[in-house]
Amino acid sequence: MQRYTSTLRLLTITFLLVFISSIAYGTNLQQEITQISAIERIKKKGVLRVGMDVFQPWAMRDKKGKFIGFEIDVATRLASDMGVKVEFIPTAWSGIIPALMTGKFDVIIGGMSITPQRALTINFSQPYDYTGMEIVAHQTLAAGFNSLESFNKPDVQIAVKLGTTAAAAAKRFFPKAKLRMFDAEPQAYQELRNGNVHAVVGNAPKPAHEASDFSDTLFLPVKGTFTKEPIGFAVKKGDPDTLTYFNSWITVVGLEGWLQERHDYWFGTKDWAGQIE
Repeated sequence: MQRYTSTLRLLTITFLLVFISSIAYGTNLQQEITQISAIERIKKKGVLRVGMDVFQPWAMRDKKGKFIGFEIDVATRLASDMGVKVEFIPTAWSGIIPALMTGKFDVIIGGMSITPQRALTINFSQPYDYTGMEIVAHQTLAAGFNSLESFNKPDVQIAVKLGTTAAAAAKRFFPKAKLRMFDAEPQAYQELRNGNVHAVVGNAPKPAHEASDFSDTLFLPVKGTFTKEPIGFAVKKGDPDTLTYFNSWITVVGLEGWLQERHDYWFGTKDWAGQIE
């Protein structure tokens, strides 16, 4: 009986030690998560640092040099609801994910499509918008082209922005064509207007706007988008607090109808065109 009592006492002590250690571990883990949370840093510093790149109508500079666009509205509203200021950090698209990983900014809000490949490196919020690819072509070089298949030829050159899902879509739909990669979107469209490439693949509605603005030179061989892509905020891995807050914000603001209203303004009209050069 004495041996049984001693064994029971030992087991009880062991259980208590494990239980206490588990509590301590959980507390330390929670403290570590809080310490690395971008939300905590943002609240402490009073600034939301947003990584983005410039492309219409997501983010542009107006005639006074101020940023305007759909993403600018989204990030500005987000910062306001958090009670902090917003700082926009323009970054070349090809290097925007590495810049996030090194802490150059807290979040990417820049029309970034959610893809499994990107999700290996970063975490995405739930979608707050959707986009798709359009193709705009040169009337002379692409005369008679009236389908996506028309561009899938070895002698066809298609311009895209480096590091974007437009580049991925062009590779998938036009594997036989020659792709011309550009760091900046305006360069790709300039090459098209100059007649140096057959077409440009890009996020809607920019290709359609180009076809409308330069109707004497360009046209839409295919009406509408030929892909559909979810757009999300991007954050570093290992930060559940920040991701939870962003998802909550997207849900609430989306249900308000505000995201759709801003989308309709920037993508469904060109009322803002007079604000830019």
